[in-house]
Amino acid sequence: MSDTLGGLLTIALLVALLAAAYVPLGDYMARVFTSSRHLRVERAVYRLSGVNPDAEQGARSYATGVVGFSLVSIVVLMAIQLGQAALPMDRDLPGVPFWMSFNTAISFVTNTNWQSYAGESTLGFTAQMAGLAVQNFLSAAVGIAVAVALVRGFARSRSGSLGNFWVDLTRGTVRILLPMAFVAAVLLVAGGVVQSFADSTMSTLAGHSQVLTGGPVASQEAIKELGNNGGGFFNANSAHPFENPTGWTNFLEIYLILVLPVALTRTLGTMLGNRRQGLAVLGVMGVLWTVSLVVTTWAEVGAHSPTAQAAGAAMEGKETRFGEWASALFAVATTGTSTGAVNASHDSLTATGGGTVMVNMMLGEIVPGGVGAGIYGILVMAVLAVFVAGLMVGRTPELLGKKISAKQMTYVALYTLTTPALVLVGTGIAISRGSTSDAMGNPGGHGFSEVLYAFTSAANNNGSAFGGITVTSDFFQIMLGLAMLLGRLLPIVLVLLLAGSLAQQGTVPVTAGTLPTHTPLFVGMLVGVILIMTGLTYFPALALGPIAEALA
Repeated sequence: MSDTLGGLLTIALLVALLAAAYVPLGDYMARVFTSSRHLRVERAVYRLSGVNPDAEQGARSYATGVVGFSLVSIVVLMAIQLGQAALPMDRDLPGVPFWMSFNTAISFVTNTNWQSYAGESTLGFTAQMAGLAVQNFLSAAVGIAVAVALVRGFARSRSGSLGNFWVDLTRGTVRILLPMAFVAAVLLVAGGVVQSFADSTMSTLAGHSQVLTGGPVASQEAIKELGNNGGGFFNANSAHPFENPTGWTNFLEIYLILVLPVALTRTLGTMLGNRRQGLAVLGVMGVLWTVSLVVTTWAEVGAHSPTAQAAGAAMEGKETRFGEWASALFAVATTGTSTGAVNASHDSLTATGGGTVMVNMMLGEIVPGGVGAGIYGILVMAVLAVFVAGLMVGRTPELLGKKISAKQMTYVALYTLTTPALVLVGTGIAISRGSTSDAMGNPGGHGFSEVLYAFTSAANNNGSAFGGITVTSDFFQIMLGLAMLLGRLLPIVLVLLLAGSLAQQGTVPVTAGTLPTHTPLFVGMLVGVILIMTGLTYFPALALGPIAEALA
């Protein structure tokens, strides 16, 4: 079988399996967040935490819960890292340096999972399990909760509440993430992913001894991909054979990355009582994802750069057990969501391929976006699209039965400006420092792309890295940590305030003048608005990086 045929069949099988899970999983998640019944284990959690599960919260209370929970989680995770030498199964490793623990704690709590360290030589098993893996579940559940709250804002009428954050957080963890991650972990173990509680000492062919790091890898790998986290147990992430040993496990990990974001569009339609709306949102995501995959695969498989032409393939930085097709598919999946896991070095992608995966993040990671984050991100862009349409025809914009007024547009405008400001200002400050050139792995346009990619990944809560830049200095630890924190919490607060303002409105009846938002026409318009907004915002920065490199 040729590489081309194998790559096309892999993509076709992936789409078929996602389609098979779309309805049952999407409808199940809708039932989870609309049910009035609490499981016994959930009631125990509520009693221990002093939560009244039947009490509803308004937008400000819900946002306070999200922000407060996140900040407390950062403090706890920092404490685990700083004091890991006193924990069991520490593997005789010292505590993590303060600013590195600051960066890492923010990274995992915000679902970014950016790593400025090598996991196998920095963290013990307890820190990996009780610290990082726990946040892999909780940060993903927070994203789902915020998305559900925004959907309730559209679905409810004359209501001052958006649900209960603590209930949504618990249900997302207990009923969705834990059971799915358990099954995924078993499948990964069956595929050869390591799951142990000890390192192994092996004899090499030369007669020497070598210590191979083991650990509870499969259990962390499952939620790493399923929850769109991305932080690897090993420094090489999903390019490491202990995390991703075969083509089969590689396919499974890509599927886990995409299955929840895709199915959540069905959840959206079901909770709104308008499943065509969910299909329209999925259509927008699908169009952008397909274009990104075609361009990235063309760039990596076609050997378009002079170096690739000389070598016969663009295999630098890629695993031979995966090849160009599977590496391109993984790169698009991980940057289109907020996952950040990698099975190849993005620093070694061609200029066009590397630029395309960077643009995936600049789009706001709505292709199909992170767990929960993709839904609330694209709904904000839909509000912007109907506002533009309203300006064009001279009538008050409406979306899903809610009028979009100056108040809602203020939240949308602040949302769309927050992340680009963090990316561009952070990149500008970093480039202006003389020491940054020493941290770059390459000069010129590619070196600029490394810095731009780092801040794009951090502010958009992706977590992947080009890999050529050294970010262990206090400057990068602090700046990228702040970019991750503000890039997560500020948009979430704005989304919840938007949801609260929508929930307080009554429902506007559909008339002949109402713009249908479930049609191919609106899908095309929303795609156009997203691309124009991204282009106007980031084109100058892209021109200095991947575009300049590609033209050179």
